Amino acid sequence: MAEAERIIGTPDVDDEAAARAEQPKGKRRIAVLFGVALVAYLIDLGSKMLVVAKLEHHEPIEIIGDLLKFEAVRNAGAAFGIGEAFTVIFTVIAAAVIVVIARLARKLYSLPWAIALGLLLGGALGNLTDRIFRAPGVFEGAVVDFIAPAHFAVFNLADSVIVCGGILIVILSFKGLDPDGTVHKD
Repeated sequence: MAEAERIIGTPDVDDEAAARAEQPKGKRRIAVLFGVALVAYLIDLGSKMLVVAKLEHHEPIEIIGDLLKFEAVRNAGAAFGIGEAFTVIFTVIAAAVIVVIARLARKLYSLPWAIALGLLLGGALGNLTDRIFRAPGVFEGAVVDFIAPAHFAVFNLADSVIVCGGILIVILSFKGLDPDGTVHKD
């Protein structure tokens, strides 16, 4: 009944009080989202600066024999170097992901979702920074990759946190937890 009165605008119903009653209890997790994103971004940026300064144009460093090494590689494409001719498109996609996450933050009440989205945001910002500021030019820059496992693609920490955030989102979705903190059973 209250919902019907709110829709038709019955004068004795306080719309602000009704809107507050419909919001999930608890506080928004915006600070967690941006805190996780900032930490992920700074670690990625610092690691790439170190790789460019100390590893680029040098021999790879073996970490675990032939299984894992650090090797500076510039990647103009997406995952596995696919789509090198579409660097501008990847830049636009990364920017769109950032905008979507920032907009979603307004309705974010779930701590696990804040962490997951913070990981995605930090990783997207890390790779977007490379795309904007690294050679060959603005919006066409190559991402610095350096983690080189045997028989796998070379990647960076931004890629790692994006994958971790994506996995966490899949798990949260399967558990029925929504970003607004509600749980649903389908």
